Amino acid sequence: MNPTTGNHYHALSIGVHWLTLALLVAVYALIEFRGVFPKGTNAHDAMKTWHEMLGLTVFVLTFGRLALRWLFRAPPITPAPPAWQHFLAKSMHVALYAFLLVMPVLGWLMLSAKGKVIPFFGLELTPLLAPDKALAHQIEGIHETIGNIGYWLIGLHATAALFHHYLMRDDTLVRMLPHRRARTPVIRDKRGGAVREPAA
Repeated sequence: MNPTTGNHYHALSIGVHWLTLALLVAVYALIEFRGVFPKGTNAHDAMKTWHEMLGLTVFVLTFGRLALRWLFRAPPITPAPPAWQHFLAKSMHVALYAFLLVMPVLGWLMLSAKGKVIPFFGLELTPLLAPDKALAHQIEGIHETIGNIGYWLIGLHATAALFHHYLMRDDTLVRMLPHRRARTPVIRDKRGGAVREPAA
């Protein structure tokens, strides 16, 4: 669809990408460190609630990311990687998007089966299942397993970006970094005063 800016992704795509990462860090941190506070305390419950709400935020944001991928063309990698690396990158992106969509839905299903409120910033979302403790336990196990797989997916994604940047020496990583507009060249006159060259 619409072109990107030079060898970078569109600014919206870049912003949403890094916002998603920040949210994922928060989601994992909240659930991993909730044990710092005893069960039943307000702090423990608040961390679980924020884990759930931010997880659902990632779910909503992922649809925005998919829309941006459709609206704005991904800039080509320069120099172009081998076909097998391109295939692996596509497969990794599919796995990551599946992870970002499936995990929040599993959390939503789990809370529904537990008969608990599904919070979303002051709202209570509609349960997707009738209360069922046995089913809730099964879904929770799947949710935790995929959550652990998520560590590997995110780690491999980051490692691949660094591999391309430092070893392959291509612009895979640079394409997703914020970039500044080129400044107008400044020419000095004979007296040392700055005279900006008019833009073409």
